[in-house]
Amino acid sequence: MADPYATLGVARDASEADIKKAYRTLAKELHPDRNKDNPKAAERFSQVTQAYDLLTDKDKRARFDRGEIDGDGNPSSPFGFGGGGGGGGFRPGQRGGFDFGGGNEGGGFEDLFEGLFSGGGGQRGGFGGGFGRRQAPKGANVPYRLAVAFTDAAALSPQRIMLRDGKTIDLKLPAGVESGTQMRLAGKGDPGAGGAGDAIVSIEVQPHRFFTRDGDDVRLELPVSLAEAVLGGEVRVPTVEGAVMLKVPKGSTSGKVLRLKNRGFHKKGGGRGDQLVTLMVDLPVGDDALVEFVQGWPGRDQDPRAKLGL
Repeated sequence: MADPYATLGVARDASEADIKKAYRTLAKELHPDRNKDNPKAAERFSQVTQAYDLLTDKDKRARFDRGEIDGDGNPSSPFGFGGGGGGGGFRPGQRGGFDFGGGNEGGGFEDLFEGLFSGGGGQRGGFGGGFGRRQAPKGANVPYRLAVAFTDAAALSPQRIMLRDGKTIDLKLPAGVESGTQMRLAGKGDPGAGGAGDAIVSIEVQPHRFFTRDGDDVRLELPVSLAEAVLGGEVRVPTVEGAVMLKVPKGSTSGKVLRLKNRGFHKKGGGRGDQLVTLMVDLPVGDDALVEFVQGWPGRDQDPRAKLGL
């Protein structure tokens, strides 16, 4: 792969914000959904995504800048065959067509590879013995970030993700999923001599406008009218999988917690959390009849804070 800085069109000292800005611009332009009849755009989109993933990984970016890995995240010159201007590297003109190092008379490919791969066992024969037992490296793993809706995470709804090659795959979320959960897709990473690497998907559960998470439980503050709180009755309550009916006991006060069994997040060890519904009595504003009633109500002078010693 080319220099990731050049792929994104940013300078080598670009900030993370500059890198993200460049990626968003290119990804929007090259996204496969907008270029269905242009395979080159899909290929370019894959390259841009790979460059972005490398440069936003602080460790990989530092290693690339030091020349330890290439643009694909693979080790650079793993056996030191740098080909630079020093005494190392292959040079033409000696035994076998090349000389490694500084011109020793007995050198050549056989001695070179014996030293590299034979493990010092004294066996000659080039690529035989130890070299044959070395496993070729796999391709690099490819990181992905997947934003998951709160209700989808609680209900374990299937998620679809697009890989850098433009293909899509449906994911089955694991029980106990939360922000930071990682899913490994074997063989969906970069290709390599020893097989493809993996795709590593990091989950980010998005916040909800009225649900909150409490361990494996889901919490909800539910407004109820004064009549519903005083007289009781059934009310509709939203859950992560649709609305249900909930019975409000007579004489309920704000802060009373009711429980809906098995309406929370799926647990890692099996089972499911609950939904905890906190009642919040919503008093009408400017209701003269209610004001008149309370003014003449015998219980208006009771002290609900007496137990606090106030």
